[in-house]
Amino acid sequence: MENKAHALAAGLFVLLVGALLVVMASWLNTDTRERYVYEMSTQYTLNGLQSQAAVRYRGITIGKVTGMAFDPKVRGNVLVRMALENNTPITKSTYATLGQQGVTGIAFVQMEDEASGSKDPLPTDAKSPARIPYRQDFLGKLSDQGEAIMGQVEETTKRVNQLLSAENQKVITAAVDSIGKAAAGADKLAATLDSTVKTQVNPMLAAVPATLNETNKLMKDLQTTSNEVTKATVEANKALQKANEKGGLLDSLQDTSSAAAATVNTLNVSTLPRVNRVVDDASRTVRSAGRTSAVLGDNPQSLIFGNGTSPPGPGEPGFVAPTTGR
Repeated sequence: MENKAHALAAGLFVLLVGALLVVMASWLNTDTRERYVYEMSTQYTLNGLQSQAAVRYRGITIGKVTGMAFDPKVRGNVLVRMALENNTPITKSTYATLGQQGVTGIAFVQMEDEASGSKDPLPTDAKSPARIPYRQDFLGKLSDQGEAIMGQVEETTKRVNQLLSAENQKVITAAVDSIGKAAAGADKLAATLDSTVKTQVNPMLAAVPATLNETNKLMKDLQTTSNEVTKATVEANKALQKANEKGGLLDSLQDTSSAAAATVNTLNVSTLPRVNRVVDDASRTVRSAGRTSAVLGDNPQSLIFGNGTSPPGPGEPGFVAPTTGR
């Protein structure tokens, strides 16, 4: 009887401890944090994504997938519902992609933001959750385009086989030979150019520094001459400014010109008439002296006997023509 009592007490204790463990586990698994509900609708296949999968924002876990079903609004689309922490920076430019975790292949939802997109928060409601757009990841794009890629690879293989046919191989071999000959000709040309450079171009290049030195000297001389001309121009400008100043050279020349004009006017008004009269008197005196000299030359005795009467000339009264003896 005592053994049965001990067994009953042990059983009750085990049941009590089990119930406490269940309650504690339930309490530990209960998430009391406030979460916002968002949805994601896509026509692409979400391989490996399951309910309770992690939702990450730039690598940080911000929530989990709470359910997956078909979208009642868009036929054929998969609707994923997510519960995210209230401090998650979900904006109007946020978009979702499907990520793979390590080598296990467990899928999770990855949130990203466009760098130049809107920074305004995306409002949501539990009854009508906001929808975040989904963009296919690289592996998904590669899977969808695999058939097209394989077709292109097959077409490329056919063209490569055609290119490497026996006839084309002969053509390619001939082309390679031609390229080899062209390379040999290029080597000869390079050797010729090298010789030309050494024998002709290098001496010319050696003379270039001397020419540059002479040019530099000429430029320095031209600069010096230019500076001297500039100085002379400055001095000339200063002289012109001084000449143009009041009381300067131009004013002196103007005063001298005025005095000369007054002097010329005085000569014209008073002096020249007097000189003209003196010249006229001298001319009359010279003419009288000339006549007197002529008379003395023709009749020198007139100085002693006077002029007397001159015999009448031809055509005058009393003229008698002279007679000649025979």
